[in-house]
Amino acid sequence: MMYILIALIIWAAGWLLNVRLANGALSDLPAVKIAIPAIFGLTIVIVWELLVRGFEVNPVILPAPSSVISRLAVEGPILWADFQQTILKGAVSGYLIGTIAALVVAVIADRSEFLTRGILPVGSFMAALPIVGTAPIFVKWLGSDWESKAAVVAVMVFFPILVNTVAGLKDTSAIQRDLMRTYASGYWSTLFKLRLPSAMPFIFNGLKIGTTLALIGAIVAEFFGSPTVGMGFRISTSFGQLALDMVWAEIVVAALAGSAFYGAMTWIEKRVTFWHPSQR
Repeated sequence: MMYILIALIIWAAGWLLNVRLANGALSDLPAVKIAIPAIFGLTIVIVWELLVRGFEVNPVILPAPSSVISRLAVEGPILWADFQQTILKGAVSGYLIGTIAALVVAVIADRSEFLTRGILPVGSFMAALPIVGTAPIFVKWLGSDWESKAAVVAVMVFFPILVNTVAGLKDTSAIQRDLMRTYASGYWSTLFKLRLPSAMPFIFNGLKIGTTLALIGAIVAEFFGSPTVGMGFRISTSFGQLALDMVWAEIVVAALAGSAFYGAMTWIEKRVTFWHPSQR
């Protein structure tokens, strides 16, 4: 009962502190903007720990954060090897392949109204395909190593980036295009000097969507075949062994990697599209 009471007090204190910071005169300071989500996250972890102890929850059902942190410290080499296999090899390589392919196809489709009208419906159809159906096929074709995971990721990120890029390339006014023609600008000059810069907000929307899809695709694909290393493989085997603290440790690593990946893309977007009203 004491643990539960302390958890309620800490939750209330964290809530009140965040409300005061968010509504205070210093709410626009970068340090305060970082502190608010940090306090919120720390409060959740502490309350989670206290409630698990207070209700004496079976660790097989829900391990305490202290157990997860302990596992992170003890199994560091294994977690790092899994991170390299899944994120650095499977997710990042597949993301790069899918991005490059989507940008090239978008430029090709942009030159043909027929292709533009045909690719978007096909892209929507392909994006709706379930990963649990496509992943085993790629594992069968390319083997169980990271190459098949990269192929799954490339397919998953290809169509969101393609659709956003095609839409972005159309997002220029007739006046802008006429102005470029008055300067005797050809297709490629107009593409690189006007249309691609104007399309950057759309492209980065697709790229940011792709960061989360890449992580999900690489992990889920490992459930259908992988060497004895990888985050999906570790989650599957640890769950079978009822080592839920190891499963949560892998989830924490995946969440941190996904947040860093998305944050890096947002950072790049702000510096590339600094001129856009959304970044002002």
